[in-house]
Amino acid sequence: MIVIIRNAAWVDAWDADLGQHFYRQDVDVVFDGNRLVHIDPDYTGKADQIIDGSALCVMPGMVNVHTHLQSESLGRGLIEELGNPALYMTGILDEKSVFVTSGLTEQAGGATAQLAANAASTQNAIAELLKSGATTVVDLAVAYDGWLDLLAGTGIRAVAAPMYRDARWHVPTGHRLDYLWDIEKGRRDFATALEAVDAATNHPSGRLSAMIAPMQIDTCGIELLRDSLAAARQRRLKMTVHCSQHIPEFQEMVRRHGVTPVQWMHENGLLGPDTLLGHALFLDHHSLVQWWTRRDLDLLADTGTSVAHCPVVFSRYGQMMEDVGTYIRKGVNVAIGTDTEPQNMAEELRMASTLGRAAARSVRGVWLSELFHAATIGGANALGRDDLGRLAVGAKADLVMLDLDAPGMRPVRDPLRSFVFSAADRAVRHVFVDGRQVVKDGAVLTIDHKALSFSLQTSQDAFVRNAPYVDFRGRSADEISPPSFRIEGRN
Repeated sequence: MIVIIRNAAWVDAWDADLGQHFYRQDVDVVFDGNRLVHIDPDYTGKADQIIDGSALCVMPGMVNVHTHLQSESLGRGLIEELGNPALYMTGILDEKSVFVTSGLTEQAGGATAQLAANAASTQNAIAELLKSGATTVVDLAVAYDGWLDLLAGTGIRAVAAPMYRDARWHVPTGHRLDYLWDIEKGRRDFATALEAVDAATNHPSGRLSAMIAPMQIDTCGIELLRDSLAAARQRRLKMTVHCSQHIPEFQEMVRRHGVTPVQWMHENGLLGPDTLLGHALFLDHHSLVQWWTRRDLDLLADTGTSVAHCPVVFSRYGQMMEDVGTYIRKGVNVAIGTDTEPQNMAEELRMASTLGRAAARSVRGVWLSELFHAATIGGANALGRDDLGRLAVGAKADLVMLDLDAPGMRPVRDPLRSFVFSAADRAVRHVFVDGRQVVKDGAVLTIDHKALSFSLQTSQDAFVRNAPYVDFRGRSADEISPPSFRIEGRN
């Protein structure tokens, strides 16, 4: 099927020679099947579908390299203000984990309810991502029945990243982080993850691929990490792992090895172009860790290691990268992820811009052009894909059409700025992935988003009931995350 976006008012095209996006005006964008074949004025070939582009800005679909689709939507209204001051403000180790990573016990519905929650959260998150201009997502999840078919059914381009680890976090006192090691379980889960990786790579949809994903640098032994990287290279895939994501992790790695997490990875040959680090926030130069070296950023740049930058979730802990503009100008391949709810790539870019300037204490700390590059080309580079994140002949037909008449888009002088700083997802009119339309007139075609909201509510209710059974200290949901105001009339 040949589709023409006729006379597009603005096109965010790709200049391969200069390695940067640039604007074109009043051109035809044409794709045949799942590949772009023409980005120039006056296309004269045949067409099966013609879209009037006179009030549209066409941009490449964004590449989200780090999120957890099966869990984060379940935390809406629960996790936004969580964080443990006794653990340097992070909430992932104990408080937030109750609602987004702990499994449902039999008292809250057990495995059946868990699978329903996985499906509701995943579909809701993907609907939000598609409506905010993302066409590719890396889903870091614990493999579950039906996962790959669920991803494929949404129409997004998905990278399955099944997670596993050797140890679990344990916070029995509320202020001390312990580790419960089970190396044999780590090996079994690694084998299960590899089965899921191979199944994703061979999935008949043609839109699924995979990454090797040991969970966290502090919960995986060196043998598991080395074998993970070897498995990635054997399959010509990439490895991703959470690294330098919170201060207790930084301190634990220093306690074990005497060096920072990044330096330990380098000493053990784990950095390089095959590795994507989740967050890499607390490096040796960060003001909150007060470490004495200044090597980490240079190691990432020199080795070609990629970083998944997810500013929104850390802003809720009162934390930020110091600073994203410096990472980029040092030569680190920065990519963007969401990692929390809402799953909104436009809002993630806005927060990256705001915090990037605040951290640098300069209006020129980072430019939107650099961040959009990260959200498109940076993500494609992290995945080893030269056919994503760009509008160029031969690239995949993954593209987004912004409505220039939408509130927040006009006056139009620089449509990308209007999109990120004002209109956000409200401006997304149409989205195509692999040449197939998945969003039309702002509505997702592959997911019944409205009906899904009721399933999501049921699933969150189960996690609320589940809280005292999985919290390290047996607290209820209201004790962990009190509502903003008292509620009268609750049964």
